[in-house]
Order: sequence, then C-alpha cells, then structure tokens
Amino acid sequence: MGKTFIAVRDVDEDTFRKLRARAIAERKKIGDLLTMLMKKYLEETQSKSLQDNLEKVKKALDFRPIDFGPGNERLSEKIDEILYGKENDNN
Repeated sequence: MGKTFIAVRDVDEDTFRKLRARAIAERKKIGDLLTMLMKKYLEETQSKSLQDNLEKVKKALDFRPIDFGPGNERLSEKIDEILYGKENDNN
C-alpha cells in the first residue's frame, strides 16, 4: 500500500497538539496515527450502516396480513386475473 502526502485544513489546534504530543510520547508518526484513526472510523461507520440496513430489512419483513373484509377472500387471484388476463390454475 502506498503512502500519500496530504494537507488538512480546519483541524482543531488543541486537538492536533494533543495528538502530536501523544505521537511523540509513543514514538509514532502522526501519519500512522491518523491512518489508524481513519481506518477505525471507516470500520465503525460501515458496521453502523450494515446494522441500519439489517434493521430496515427486519422492519420490511415484519408485516401482517390485512383483512379487506368479507367477499375479498380471493382478492389476490382477482388481481392476478386483471394483471395477467387469466385465472389462477388452482381453480
């Protein structure tokens, strides 16, 4: 994997100084720490996105039949006949 030189604007100065001090104390490069933090962020947001999608799928699958009242017991067959022009083979 290659490395890229970047310039970042609008970084909070106090936060950057703290990160820089931590990097010096741990004898690490700021770029390595930023890469680690970016990867962690991407993993967390991807995981959250997958979780959100799973919740949406669960909600979509959690449906209950609707009772349209008497006389509509074969409503889906009637709709099929209208849409496809023929009766269901079960009759």
